[in-house]
Formats: sequence, C-alpha cells, structure tokens
Amino acid sequence: MNLRLTASAVVAIAALPIFSDVPAAAQERARDMGIPLEGTPGPLNAITDVPGVAVGHATLIRGSGPLREGAGPVRTGVTAVFPRGTGDLTSVFAGWFSLNGNGEMTGTAWLDDYGLLLYPITITNTNSVGTVRDAVIEWGRTRISDVFNCCLPVVAETWDGELSDIYGFHVRKEHVFQAFSAAKPGPVAEGNVGGGTGMSCLGFKGGIGTASRRLNERQGGYNVGVLVQCNFGQRRLLRIAGVPVGQEITDLQPCYDSATLDSTRVEQRCPRGYDPDRDQGSIIVIVGTDAPLLPHQLRRVARRASLGIGRMGGVAGAGSGDLFVAFSTAPTRAADTSRVAGVRMLRDDRIDPVYEATVQATEEAIINSMLAARTMKGADDLVVPALPHARLRAVMRKYGRGGN
Repeated sequence: MNLRLTASAVVAIAALPIFSDVPAAAQERARDMGIPLEGTPGPLNAITDVPGVAVGHATLIRGSGPLREGAGPVRTGVTAVFPRGTGDLTSVFAGWFSLNGNGEMTGTAWLDDYGLLLYPITITNTNSVGTVRDAVIEWGRTRISDVFNCCLPVVAETWDGELSDIYGFHVRKEHVFQAFSAAKPGPVAEGNVGGGTGMSCLGFKGGIGTASRRLNERQGGYNVGVLVQCNFGQRRLLRIAGVPVGQEITDLQPCYDSATLDSTRVEQRCPRGYDPDRDQGSIIVIVGTDAPLLPHQLRRVARRASLGIGRMGGVAGAGSGDLFVAFSTAPTRAADTSRVAGVRMLRDDRIDPVYEATVQATEEAIINSMLAARTMKGADDLVVPALPHARLRAVMRKYGRGGN
C-alpha cells in the first residue's frame, strides 16, 4: 500500500493562541527544570531508549469557535509505537493491566491467552478506536504473515470530546498510515501531538509524554521506557516530586472563553472555570523493555504503572480508563526440529529493578507530557491552560524541591 498522503489528506494545522509562560519552541522537560526525580534515564529519556522502538504521530488541528458536529473544531490524532521498529514486525511478548476499566484497549483477550504482539500499538480518541483498528489490520494484511495472530491489534483510547468534535469521527485510516510512516527511533515529540492532541491532565493541558530508565550493570543493564497518553485526574490532587502543586496553583482553571454559552455552562465562563474537584479521566501507559521477560511477568510490569500514576495524584476515578500494556523486545528463538521454541526469562528474584524503573519512568513521563503541552483553545472556545513553568519553579523552590 502506498502510504504517501495526497494534498487533500494532509492534516491542516490551525494557528492557536498560546497562553503559556514558556515559548512554544521551548522543549523544557522535568530534568531541565531541576525537578528531583529518582533513577537514571537513558540518553533520550524516552521509550525509544529501548533499542529498536519507534514512535510516530499524526496530529489533526483545525477550525475554531462553536462546535459543529462533523465540521469541527478538531483537536485529535493518532500515536503509534513499534516495539521492534518499522523494519521488524516479528512478535514480542506482552502483557496488559486494567487499573480502572472505563476505557477501551482492543486485543486484550489475545494478550491474556497468547501473550504476543505483532502489530504496532496505537492510541487515539475514544470514538476512533474502530477506525484505527481497521486501518491497522489493513496495513498489516500485506506485512504480517503470521495468520495465526491475524487481526487482533492493540488499540487504546482516551476522551478528547471537550476540546474536539469527537462525534465528527475525523480520524481516518490515512491518518493511521501517516503515523506509521512518521514512526522512527530517536527523540519523541510530546504534549499536544498525536493521540494526545486534545487531552487534559490533572487540571492542565496534557497529552503525550515519555521517559526511560537504564538499570546498572549489576541489575542487568536493561532499558525500561514508558510512553503515556495523559488525560486523567483532579487539579487539587496534583503532586510533582511530592510537592502539592495542585493546591498551590488553583487559578488558571479550564474555562470557556466565550460570551455565548448555554445555561448549563454559563458558570464555567473564564476566568471561573470548572469545578476543581472534577475528575478528567483517563490514561494509557505503554511500557517497553529489553529485559527478557515472559508474558506473565510483563503483566506484573504493566501493573506497576499504577504506582507512578499514584505518585502524581491519580486515584483511578470511576470515570477513568486506566489501561496499561508492557512488552519485551528481548530476542525470541525459532522452534527447533521438534517444534520446541526456547525462551529466556529474567529470574523473578531479579525483577524488582524493572518494577522500580517502571514506576519512576511512568511518573516522569506524565510530568513531561504536562510540561510539553501548550495552552489550547478548542470546541466552543474551551481553553485548557498549560502548566505554567515559571510558577511551577517557584512552587518547587518553596518546598525545597528544585525548580532551577
């Protein structure tokens, strides 16, 4: 299949007002700000520090003003993660976990029984899961020869229906193909990109974030990388490196920058904004590692993402879809003449450093998603503010926790 997009399929990018106190060109991450975080990151501090992993995004931003179903405004997209890169679609072992199931992740019955992934993992908005799934299957039809593992890709979602015209179904298969074509190793774009374009997190603008950890040689020298699509939580619960940031920055609430609101939303006009106790919900976490782990071990690794979310103030509210998947890129061996395949696994009494790295990288990936995100105005002139960097520095200094 030719993945080159025609001119009519190219994503339109609209000029949006930026309200953050950091210029849009800045790529300031948690460690740049001196936030004291545990563990040793890889050179990119991204999921792509796991050798072979490639990430691509397709970002859809167009239109402004009142919501007109089917027309916009559009603030959405697709993110794709290739465990072994775009040139190697051999299977990897994988496992998944649901902390709270008000969300969707396809292919999980297959993961439960067989523990294998062939297709790239994709993340999008809630109403586009079916379209993305179908596109992944079409893309894989001529690329994946393992018919036994046919047609059960992992596609996950979070809800962007406040900033975007989610019932307009604007994500189409060409956007999935665009994300696949864009996938590469190296630095990963964060914030308002891909599936994270229209997402909010802990009362501020959220989106895509990533981080990694490298274990020391005594622990095996393995890499653990995490990518999140962050769309969860309440402002008052936000904590960064233990500091109650959400209790210190209580203004800048999401609000409607419009003089024409219906009676149900008139109280949410700027600057008053949303109820601070309102839970946003949800988060998708992808964990990759080159440690030799089997599917039952990877299920346990996926569970540990919950602890990183908890450090940030997440409580897995009733309206939240908190779904996680973990994979290992460690080599698997072909079956011998007796049809027996040999596999390697890290001993369970040596796995704790992988768990710890997963917790740490999940926490940092969430912070990075918020720091990279920029204030966005979307449907019906809803404004979701970015986490203000200068004020965050001041809060961190107040508590003696960095903030250079």
